[in-house]
Amino acid sequence: MNLRPKLFDRKTNTRILHDDFQASENLAEELLSYTSSLLSRPIVFVCIGTDRSTGDSLGPLVGTLLEEREINSFHVYGTLDDPIHAVNLEEKLIEIYAKHNDPYLIGIDACLGRLKSVGVIQVGNGPVRPGAGVNKELPAVGNIHITGIVNVSGFMEFFVLQNTRLNLVMKMAKTIANGIYQASLLHPNKRWQELNQDKEHKHTN
Repeated sequence: MNLRPKLFDRKTNTRILHDDFQASENLAEELLSYTSSLLSRPIVFVCIGTDRSTGDSLGPLVGTLLEEREINSFHVYGTLDDPIHAVNLEEKLIEIYAKHNDPYLIGIDACLGRLKSVGVIQVGNGPVRPGAGVNKELPAVGNIHITGIVNVSGFMEFFVLQNTRLNLVMKMAKTIANGIYQASLLHPNKRWQELNQDKEHKHTN
């Protein structure tokens, strides 16, 4: 959970209301603007959070929804079954860098913000900083980030997180997962990987 969205430069953030008619399409377009030129680098989504707190479950919900779909272009870490959170974040990042050569990381996390911004999904340059709002020293994650503002900040944040409506978090997770899935279908990496697979198949025959 990144409690302070103001850590990011707002000028670089794209803000998408989760229930806009074309929210998923707009998110996919934004992701492709960052990643479409990355043909040789693996693109890895790091979905941060825990299912022990409703407000902080956005990341693992996104990861689980993506895990249920066939996504060939991207790699996904962090699900409800195998979450990435404060306790194991450093270990998981070591694992990711061991498995992937020069990965392009996209951090996904929930955050708290202003009342009028609740339900907004932000995409922008730079990492998410898990634990920044609660003075925890955790690694920053991501070349770019996707954050979802799930509730209001400023007062008793942990209580607010525990009492965030699952309905909102689930809707936001679906929008984000749908956007990532649409981006995966259009990403040049998909075609690039298919061509490599064809070459490998011909070579073995």
